[in-house]
Amino acid sequence: MSETKLTGDAFELYCDVVGNPTPEIQWWYAEVNRAEAFKQLWDGARKRRVTINTAYGANGVSVLRVTRLTLEDSGTYECRASNDPRRNDLRQNPSITWIRAQATISVLQKPRINASEDVVLHVAGVAVTLQCNLTSSPSPLAASYWVKNGEEIPGTRKLSNTTEYRILKARAEESGEYLCVFVFSGSPVANATIEVRATPDITGHKRSENKNEGQEALMYCKSVGFPHPEWVWRKKVNGVFEDINNSSGRFFISNKENYTELSITNLQINEDPGEYQCNATNQVGSVSVTTILRVRSHLAPLWPFLGILAEIVILVVIIVIYEKRKRPDEVPDGKSKAFGAGAVNELLEHTLAPDWGSAG
Repeated sequence: MSETKLTGDAFELYCDVVGNPTPEIQWWYAEVNRAEAFKQLWDGARKRRVTINTAYGANGVSVLRVTRLTLEDSGTYECRASNDPRRNDLRQNPSITWIRAQATISVLQKPRINASEDVVLHVAGVAVTLQCNLTSSPSPLAASYWVKNGEEIPGTRKLSNTTEYRILKARAEESGEYLCVFVFSGSPVANATIEVRATPDITGHKRSENKNEGQEALMYCKSVGFPHPEWVWRKKVNGVFEDINNSSGRFFISNKENYTELSITNLQINEDPGEYQCNATNQVGSVSVTTILRVRSHLAPLWPFLGILAEIVILVVIIVIYEKRKRPDEVPDGKSKAFGAGAVNELLEHTLAPDWGSAG
């Protein structure tokens, strides 16, 4: 096994051994071109750049990690395992009592890249140019390209020591973590990072939300912009927005990088209606949007029927009063009762009958 790394990087080697009894694991190192001059490695060596974590159970597992690599870290690294009782006897031949596995690590000088400073998008619509210049490399350049938030930007790949990317319109959605990446024919990829930051641009759920008491209300906000914001939900109390008080245990807030939602269960008509605000804040700025929550009585679906019923009652009362107050000589004998009953039936039919004329 062999790996090539750049100065400043890190590497890890794993060693997993099985035996009964469980073997002991050791790590050894030999410089380049001195394969027979192995020296044992200890946890904390090389100014604490070396860490060794070993665990023993049914088998033995050990991880060697070396950080902040220098050119002197190149060489052969060896994992040794043995459960031979004589394994630490200096009179014994190590090649007989220890099983070995080796890895060769080559450390190359890290390429030097001059990159633009981090950018803050303050003025919307203004163009911004990001630049990188490769000034030194350990092997020939094969390609260069740009990456935004972990994805290669189409159309940016070329063969040049100098590369630039132009953001035509400065908007929150254009912010993010940009990398200029240089690929070499004989050494690992190198890159430089440029952060483009902007105030969050957030979109609220709705301007208003209507629910019935006892139901659940769900309001959310989502954002674009880098860095990802910290989210806070507030409710207006006596004209001032205050952080949500969840003493009732009915409020549930879920936050992700660019999304937040507020859920209120078992809505109460006397407590929950009002203005709710979601606020997004990052290193550049802070913005908020407001949603109005209205909570109706659980009797709300009956209101149309109750309105019709009230109209009928009022009409009947008016007719009855009118009939009682009429003088006897205004109605022909024997017809007053029939007229009264007929009028009521006619009004009921007129009130409850559908409006067929509108269909034509």
